[in-house]
Amino acid sequence: MSWRKDHRRPERGYHHGNLKEALLQAALGLIAEKGPAGFTFADAARSAGVSPAAPYRHFRDRDELLASIAQRGFEQFEAELTRAWDDGRPDTVTAFERVGRAYLAFARNEPAYYSAMFESGVPIDVNPMLSAASERAFGIIRAAAERLAALTPPGVARPPALMMALHIWSMSHGIASLFGRGDAARRKLPMSAEDLLEAGVLIYLRGLGFPAERKPSDSATGSESAAEAAPRRGPWGHKSAT
Repeated sequence: MSWRKDHRRPERGYHHGNLKEALLQAALGLIAEKGPAGFTFADAARSAGVSPAAPYRHFRDRDELLASIAQRGFEQFEAELTRAWDDGRPDTVTAFERVGRAYLAFARNEPAYYSAMFESGVPIDVNPMLSAASERAFGIIRAAAERLAALTPPGVARPPALMMALHIWSMSHGIASLFGRGDAARRKLPMSAEDLLEAGVLIYLRGLGFPAERKPSDSATGSESAAEAAPRRGPWGHKSAT
């Protein structure tokens, strides 16, 4: 099984000033080829073209090397989600859907980073910088969930935004890991991963009491205020008559 996605190993020659980066890139390439559990600290040194002792100048052990890669992945992940969310413009629902697509796109385009972030087994809580990067990325999903929860229809109990964020994160991660990743572990689907995620979110929100029918896009009319001016309608408009 290969996780490779155009991550080329660095040239074997290097200057001491970029040893850390050479090791990070070498380990990223090994993750792309073998997965996060498929190589040793010595393998990373060999791939970077340095002695087995050289990595200890920058990393305590293999877990610290993986943690640094995972941290960098979360930082890139946060940037992608932030760009997609765009502070909820032009309206909450449209921006929320972009966040879901960005989540899947990151798993597809950066499978080695994604694997280091979620599949390496490196404990996040004991690494403050990694933990902070992870929380910032999740913070984008939580912010989107808070804005979406504010659109709760009249007569429906407003769900806790954190609960919504955790549920939607779990759904997005499951679909990304099974069907949306960019490596050989991806399962086949009779639809796109994006369509599956959208359908799952619709069903989830319907279970919370949101109307299931999507109203016309407000961005198509050039009106951002239409969705936000009457939030009590819910993001998918009025419930159809039955």
